[in-house]
Parts: sequence; C-alpha cells; structure tokens
Amino acid sequence: MSVGVMLCLALAVLSAWIAAVALWRLRTPLERLHAVTFVNVAGGGTVLLAACLTDGFSSRVLKCAAIWLVTLLIGALLGHMTGHALQIRDGERR
Repeated sequence: MSVGVMLCLALAVLSAWIAAVALWRLRTPLERLHAVTFVNVAGGGTVLLAACLTDGFSSRVLKCAAIWLVTLLIGALLGHMTGHALQIRDGERR
C-alpha cells in the first residue's frame, strides 16, 4: 500500500474521530447534525481518493464515486428532514 493511500485512509479515520469528539462537545441535536455531515463528506471523500490512488480510473472507482454521491444526497435529505423535525419538536415551526 502506498503512502498516499495510507494517508487518505488515516484522514478518513481522523475525520470519524473528530466527528465523535464533536458529537460529545456540541450541545443541541441540531448542532450535532453537522458532525454527521462532516463524516459523510470528509470520510467518504478521502476513501474515494484512496480508491482512485489504488485503482486509477476504473469501474470500481466509478462505483465508489456513485456510492459516495448517493450517500451525500441521502444524507443531505435526511439531515434536512431531521433538522425540520427538531425545529417542530422545539416549537420553532416556520
């Protein structure tokens, strides 16, 4: 395994640890949604970069990119719906 791939995977693990600390430190559930989004974007992006460095431009990398894109889209949708539900629960309906 090359140094670049190891660095990318280490950054993915580091992003998960940063999000875990953020979940512990942030007070409200609405703020904690940002940590989940951070892991989706940063962790998935670095894993995709590691796949690109390993295989180059191949069908496996395209599949990884499609999975990451779907994860980003579904994560954004779920984050929006969860944030809206939290606002309704707290009485901040708009």
